[in-house]
Amino acid sequence: MKTAIVTDSNSGITQKEAQDLGISVVPMPVLIDGELYFEDLTLTQEKFYEKLKGDAQVSTSQPNPIDVGEIWDRVLESYDEIVYIPMSSGLSETCHTLAHYAETEERFKGKVFVVDNQRISITQRQSVMDAINMAKDGKTAKEISDWLMDTKMKSSIYIMVGTLKYLKKGGRLTPAVAAIGTLLKIKPVLQIQGFKLDQYAKVRKLADAKTTMISALKKDLETRFKDEVAAGKMTIAVAHTENFEEAEILKRELMENFPDMEFTFVNPLSLSVSCHIGPGALACACSLKY
Repeated sequence: MKTAIVTDSNSGITQKEAQDLGISVVPMPVLIDGELYFEDLTLTQEKFYEKLKGDAQVSTSQPNPIDVGEIWDRVLESYDEIVYIPMSSGLSETCHTLAHYAETEERFKGKVFVVDNQRISITQRQSVMDAINMAKDGKTAKEISDWLMDTKMKSSIYIMVGTLKYLKKGGRLTPAVAAIGTLLKIKPVLQIQGFKLDQYAKVRKLADAKTTMISALKKDLETRFKDEVAAGKMTIAVAHTENFEEAEILKRELMENFPDMEFTFVNPLSLSVSCHIGPGALACACSLKY
């Protein structure tokens, strides 16, 4: 059986990288002032942030199942089955919609396995790399899907927000709280533990935010993921929103704090997350690897 891996652009994998990896990436739709764009096809990271900082109305949308089905059809011309790894169902209904489509559309039944393993951005990317390696080892789509689902909670993301503006704009903060937070220069540290984007801590300085995130990651690795660390199966990574220089600094700090851990990626955060938190954010994550 030839098993293909397909994901979406929330993984941070570009179309060029997908070609090099031998996989397919579904471009996520983004609405800007009512006009539809597609990530990494008709919308670059630079253009996205230009529009976002210019106070355009920016929102992400679900991909059309028919469009995704056309990609699956093309892939199935060369492969017997597909593992499809979309963004977490805790952050979008996309996963549920496409899982239903794969289960009810006759030509995809038993051939397309939609994996709801609660990942986004760099942790989703790690899942894709795991799936690629499992496919190379001859695992079937069901075996890959089962492993990804069995290990879905074996990851953790912490995010420092550079500004409260976009959390306020998206309705995640009241105007009063946002105003006080801005006045006091508070930088929230958020977390994603498989499902929603939740508050983890409040700090005032970039240095404090990084210390908080590194400490949180350390705690996870010493407790929740202790056995996986002992087995050499955990990785660490960094993501950011238009903040590459600080992301590289955070990478070095993580490598100093976790010298025995494998460091994998420094990637832009998914636009689906970025439109809610804005530019200037930093994130660090740990993930199980195959």
